[in-house]
Amino acid sequence: MATRPTWQGYLRLSLVSCPVALYTATSRTGEVHFNMLSKETHNRIKMIPTDPETGPFERSEIVKGYEIEKGHYVVITDEEIKNVRLETTRTLDIERFVDEADIDRLYWNDPYFLAPDGDMAVEAFAVIREAMKKAGKVALGRLVMHQRERLMALEPRDKGILAYTLRNRREVRQAEEIFAHIKDVKPPPQMVEIATKIIDQLEGPFDPSLFNDRYEDALRDLIKEKEKGHTIKAPEEPKEAEVIDLMEALKRSLGQSGGDRRKAPSRAGPAKKPAARRAAAKKRA
Repeated sequence: MATRPTWQGYLRLSLVSCPVALYTATSRTGEVHFNMLSKETHNRIKMIPTDPETGPFERSEIVKGYEIEKGHYVVITDEEIKNVRLETTRTLDIERFVDEADIDRLYWNDPYFLAPDGDMAVEAFAVIREAMKKAGKVALGRLVMHQRERLMALEPRDKGILAYTLRNRREVRQAEEIFAHIKDVKPPPQMVEIATKIIDQLEGPFDPSLFNDRYEDALRDLIKEKEKGHTIKAPEEPKEAEVIDLMEALKRSLGQSGGDRRKAPSRAGPAKKPAARRAAAKKRA
């Protein structure tokens, strides 16, 4: 496999374990990146480590320090960091199974692919994967990655397992910090009904190919034009939105939503109508 794993260790369910490798499920190779150049020569500039008292010095002389108070650091060596070992440094131990709906979306973070590491691991890996499939739950476990112990959510995906890092409680802000300042407004039922019809017109299956990064596309076009020596003119500033009656805006929006923004139903079968989908959802609840 050409892709290098982010983490290698063991997946363990009680007394059953197997070697596994964790791979990033996303890629940033296609993003537009700019280098820092000298304005006069267009030479790429170098970031030189500099001590404010003694001046420039070699990168090999850099050490890690943790600031315990202003200007006072505890220096920690790479060897000392390596010696901080938890069991989860090499083992992803499944600790609990939960319903996916129990995990607030605020906690979901980066996706990874978890695969058996070597042919000898495939059978035990398949046993754990199929048991997870049968349980229909999300498995939770922890591992040490990038000098942090991270909570992982695991679920079967094809022949492998999809793993997500989950943010910990200290990383997630409470919604009340922001939402508490919103005034408690009860909108007129007629307006809500019209807005619901607009939502129905815009409803459709999720297709990620319809949502490219248009800003990055525009940057690439800019680079091509500059490469040809063309002068790029700034576009006109968008006009400020008209302040109009809310009910009038809703009525004008109705019938104008949808069109080419909606995608045909997938080949899996005809999509249910919005009203039918909502009825089915209510029945399941």
